[in-house]
Amino acid sequence: MINGQALGGVSKMRYGLCRMSFNGCEVIAVYNALIYAGAARPLPEIAVYMEKFRMLMGVFGCSPYKIGRALRHFGADQERVRSAENAEAFIVTFWTKIPFLSSLHTVFCVRKNNGIIVYNRYNNCGEPQLCQNIEEVTGKHRPVAVYTIYRDKNKDISGE
Repeated sequence: MINGQALGGVSKMRYGLCRMSFNGCEVIAVYNALIYAGAARPLPEIAVYMEKFRMLMGVFGCSPYKIGRALRHFGADQERVRSAENAEAFIVTFWTKIPFLSSLHTVFCVRKNNGIIVYNRYNNCGEPQLCQNIEEVTGKHRPVAVYTIYRDKNKDISGE
């Protein structure tokens, strides 16, 4: 799983006009979700496919409403939902501060007994973060888009 998009080699990779450290959170969320779903693909392959969904030449990352297309394309069983309330694993996109006056951030999350593990929660944090609920994940902002991710129980998932 990738954490801290401004850290390591992933931070130098390009997405659109910018580096992934600036606008790659959707690509990274899809990458992490594909690992969970048992459909892992190389990050550059995901980025190239998702280029067709970039906003303003990638300056604003990828359209959060097209994440489901990318997941389907790479073979992940997913569903766009209104809430992550009942999801074991999900991707959520949310405003980081004031809607339309701040940036969007997209993360992949897995619900565990002790809370929600959030991957790539912050640019400069190389470890997954534990949150107690979805409101803590999104900073009490209403989610823009939510996708439930289903795991293929028949596939071996490395790194878990």
